[in-house]
Amino acid sequence: MDYLKTVVPSQLLAERGSNLVVINPGSANIRIGLAQHDAPISVPHCIARRTSQVPKKNVQDQVTTAQHMERERAYDIIASLLKIRFLDEEGANNQYPQKMGRVDAFPPQSNNKKETVIPWTNVFEKSTSSSSEEGNSLKSGEFSTEKEGNANEETNLTEPKYREHIFGEEALRISPAEPYCLRRPIRRGHFNISLHYPMQQVIEDMHAIWDWILTEILRIPRSQRHTYSAVLVVPETFDNREIKELLSIVLRDLCFTTAVIHQEGLAAVFGNGLSTACVVNIGAQSTSVMCIEDGVTLPTTQITLRYGGEDISRCLLWTQRHHQTWPPIRTDGLTKPIDLLMLNRLKESHCHIREGEVEAVAIVHSYEEGAPPGSHKTRLTALNVPPMGLFYPMLLVPDVYPPPPRSWFSDSEDMLEETWDFPRRPDMSDGYLAGGGSGFYPMWENYPVFQSKPKKQDAIGLADAIAKSILSAGRIDLQRKLFCSMQLIGGTALTEGLISAIEERVLHAIPSHEAIDTVEVLQSRTNPASVTWKGGAVLGILDFTRDAWIHREDWIKNGIHIGSGRKYKDSYFLQAQTMCFTNS
Repeated sequence: MDYLKTVVPSQLLAERGSNLVVINPGSANIRIGLAQHDAPISVPHCIARRTSQVPKKNVQDQVTTAQHMERERAYDIIASLLKIRFLDEEGANNQYPQKMGRVDAFPPQSNNKKETVIPWTNVFEKSTSSSSEEGNSLKSGEFSTEKEGNANEETNLTEPKYREHIFGEEALRISPAEPYCLRRPIRRGHFNISLHYPMQQVIEDMHAIWDWILTEILRIPRSQRHTYSAVLVVPETFDNREIKELLSIVLRDLCFTTAVIHQEGLAAVFGNGLSTACVVNIGAQSTSVMCIEDGVTLPTTQITLRYGGEDISRCLLWTQRHHQTWPPIRTDGLTKPIDLLMLNRLKESHCHIREGEVEAVAIVHSYEEGAPPGSHKTRLTALNVPPMGLFYPMLLVPDVYPPPPRSWFSDSEDMLEETWDFPRRPDMSDGYLAGGGSGFYPMWENYPVFQSKPKKQDAIGLADAIAKSILSAGRIDLQRKLFCSMQLIGGTALTEGLISAIEERVLHAIPSHEAIDTVEVLQSRTNPASVTWKGGAVLGILDFTRDAWIHREDWIKNGIHIGSGRKYKDSYFLQAQTMCFTNS
């Protein structure tokens, strides 16, 4: 204890964070870095593998007539609130006086980076010898025609060689004409498992991406990882089996010596130096709401919403096309990842929430197959409508991915499922079995049982979800405290005007009979996009006893194993893993 009284924070970070890697995987990006660093490295969570076959399309982008009508209806509702023109209304017939807001009125240097052309990725391996030979062959090209037959072998030796794997943003910038298949291991907050993307391939891709980041970016080779520990900060959307597979990747495949799991909501609270808050995590493809009280998550308050920042970006494209402000180019945010990159940049630069017409002059880029990128200057309109889709999700028509096979959610090693199979001793009472009341540890008697199926996703707006989550917390004093301690995290939380919009709409979403009249979103002390990673670093550094940490040898030899006193041995306790630190 004397050490803690005298040590300064910078010294504590340097001493305990130098061999601690914090990993925060997400659907679109993975944030990773050493705990002693101020900020993580953010890398698109994807891999492109060279293939000789045309990959099967694993997404349904058709919008039904009913969805189209609901989207138009949602647009008109938003337009009336923002006092802008309705979807099919001319400016002369508008009943509200127009308010013009020019986003491009800001200093030009602030948007220069966002408007630069995104180049295609060079898919060939770099080789200095081959490039020099290529230059020499060009000079003596007139002689090559005479001896074509003999030159074929030499040409084959100097032909550029395709890279077998491409990671991160480079994978997103590959031309559709190149022989590559882009894969995203996580989609909509879950493993992206389907008939065309089996579980084993998902796990292999995730291992390859993480191993590449550790080796090439963090410079931690496999031979040195036995001296490092890992903190896994996982989304609340993950199920038990997904968490266990991540543990196997970290401990068995990446060779970390120990690891611990924390949920994003709890990590975000610690990242901002709080103890009680309602954490609203607006990710790229999903949004979650979770309440934390005194450093402990309240599982009954968790709500998952199936939309995020990427849906806002695609809604921006739909809005501009409907208003005929988008250039006549083939932009597709679903099948062309480089187009989604451009849409995300436009959204971050120009979209925000405020009343009145919001327009901006922007540079839109076209990426056609087999052609260099082109630039088009255009005036975008209704830029305050797409972010409002968070409150009216009918405006955001999500891409539909087929769900994983049903057998994926049947965990034969889970104590809480009927599939749990182990020899029963005569002296074992029913209380020791799943669902039989008291278990091995009395502290888990009242812990809610999670079913072996995908976690429920609500189809409601963000304000209604926040109000529903907090009101399910129980005590009125806790509810009042949570309504005044809302915390926005995720990249979309940086949207201008979003905080005031949430405060206003959450207040209106509270039923009139509830004795609550004040709501407040707390200002984040850390970048909302990386606060969960920062909280994981804080939790890992301050955990001196490490009672809940999982050792590599134990996990490989025993894995999920009944009858042990260690909490992590049973999947029964993986849901509560994030609370082990505070309960110790």
